Amino acid sequence: MDVLVPFSATRPKTRLSDTLTPDERRAFARTMLDDVLAAVANAGGSPHVLATEDVTVDVPVTVDDRALTTAVNDALEEAHPIAVVMSDLALATPQTLSSLFATDGDVVIAPGRGGGTNALVVRDPEFHVDYHGASYRDHLDRAAAVDATVREFDSHRLATDVDERSDLAELLLHGEGAARDWLVDAGFELAVDEGRVGVERDRRR
Repeated sequence: MDVLVPFSATRPKTRLSDTLTPDERRAFARTMLDDVLAAVANAGGSPHVLATEDVTVDVPVTVDDRALTTAVNDALEEAHPIAVVMSDLALATPQTLSSLFATDGDVVIAPGRGGGTNALVVRDPEFHVDYHGASYRDHLDRAAAVDATVREFDSHRLATDVDERSDLAELLLHGEGAARDWLVDAGFELAVDEGRVGVERDRRR
């Protein structure tokens, strides 16, 4: 299956600006991208990066700095079925993605926490994405408008996109790839405060 992986290369992970420097955010985002590309390939997918500026990876890259919705919808015109997997799904594994790709439905949605859409499989050429706001709800409406069948793919690994400091704890707890190793090498470790698991950083590393 063709798999589109959107990647914001220009100013990645701005919501981690209170935790990582700009250079660290770029390095961390790139490491997550590499993990996602490897997981997609090992799941039998053919990844294609959709980036806001050129990146050097071992898969095809299309540079498109337009809004995510516009860029993805143009890419959806090229092939079906096609999957869209976000580049910050650092918990994604080949097994999870294989199951996603194999799930029946004109549109298969892996929702993110907070109403977003972290991964999609699109088999209906009339379906178009809308990533603004509560995109999970919007995608249900768009599928209904074109009479497309919908399946929800319920997965903790695909629901966890790494955007904020609290997400780093999920990566340290459940991650298996280079992005988790990057955090450890940068001095991050789990911290428990009043029953909640967070992260702290030892900058001596």
